[in-house]
Amino acid sequence: MKILHVNKFFDLNGGAEVYLHSLIKKQQEAGHEVHAFSTRSERNLPTVDKNYFVTRYAYDKAEGAVLDLKKAKNFVWNTEAEKSFERQISDLKPDVVHLHNIYHHLSTSLLRVINRHSIPCFQTLHDYKLACPNYKMFVGGRPCERCRGGKYYNAVCHGCLGGFWPSLLASSEMYMTKFFQSYEKAVTRFICPSEFMRRKMEDWGEPPGKLVYLPNPVEQVKQLSAERGTGDYVYVGRLSAEKGPEILIRAFLRANTQSRLLIIGDGPQKHELHKLVEQSGSDKVEFLGFLDSALVAEQVSKAKALIQPTLMYENSSLSILEAMALGTPVIASNLGGIPELAQDGINGFLVDPGKIESLIEAINQMETFSPEQRLEMGDAGRELVNQKHTWEKHLAGLERIYGNY
Repeated sequence: MKILHVNKFFDLNGGAEVYLHSLIKKQQEAGHEVHAFSTRSERNLPTVDKNYFVTRYAYDKAEGAVLDLKKAKNFVWNTEAEKSFERQISDLKPDVVHLHNIYHHLSTSLLRVINRHSIPCFQTLHDYKLACPNYKMFVGGRPCERCRGGKYYNAVCHGCLGGFWPSLLASSEMYMTKFFQSYEKAVTRFICPSEFMRRKMEDWGEPPGKLVYLPNPVEQVKQLSAERGTGDYVYVGRLSAEKGPEILIRAFLRANTQSRLLIIGDGPQKHELHKLVEQSGSDKVEFLGFLDSALVAEQVSKAKALIQPTLMYENSSLSILEAMALGTPVIASNLGGIPELAQDGINGFLVDPGKIESLIEAINQMETFSPEQRLEMGDAGRELVNQKHTWEKHLAGLERIYGNY
């Protein structure tokens, strides 16, 4: 089968890109011919398709009136992307197009090409952009569903994309996309990595028959760490408000533990969080910054628990899946798709989102457990991963989805 994956980034920019590159490799190993379409960047991983890639614009900064107007136009309809994608489709004649995140940098202009060639098209929903202008369903420190029912003007009223003009542009793009049913007409099936995502999209008006649940995969770990459960607590993720690192630090400083909290990651709250720890005078929190995947796995494999105190609707957390594969218990927010992974009292603890006392209680409870009890929790998580989240099952599920259409 000849498969063409489409994503706005081709470097390891985030969880969607980690999944994308793993999927490409796995499908190639399974004997498929796999290609890619994306934007150009010096950080991109190697690909034979790079000559089809298009300009990547920085939407997070002003670059002068002329360029900013061009970026605004491409945000809604990217002519360069449409033309290059048309050329690639005509050259390759793929059996299947698999979309990931295409909004803003590539735009829905690609969907017209797909319709023109009548190619079976599938899209993995890595976030909530199909329904939400800012793709997170999060604003003002909490989950937000104000735009339900097509009320996308709320993105402007609440500055959901960081200012009036970006929010107006995103709101306008959503109105246009929904008026023309751009995604719904081009995409054969939307692949939802969590049941939460599937239900949420159905609740927001997406056709139920187009939504299919397929759990995210994670690499199985054959040899567990000999130091499993002997280390500290670990947070892995972006240092930004929606991920809850500030609440975690405040809770951990008050928790009844002599262990440390290791913070792995970077982001806009970095300096604010460093200052919070410095003012506390405590040495219980250590910032490790960005680490490569091998070093992250080393820390998580030894941890008493991975803590993910997110305040937003997580879809299917790769960090949680990787911790479970390593046999590490999880303390995480009872929100979004997380309860499908973290089972309270079985492979970890669920906490009330944004509630410091609930987080303190979970950490304190984990501290009362013997090493053997924590290992049992980790084993339960690993069993769940091996039952539902293997690459073997994921690839078989994808081929069923592709093959049915």
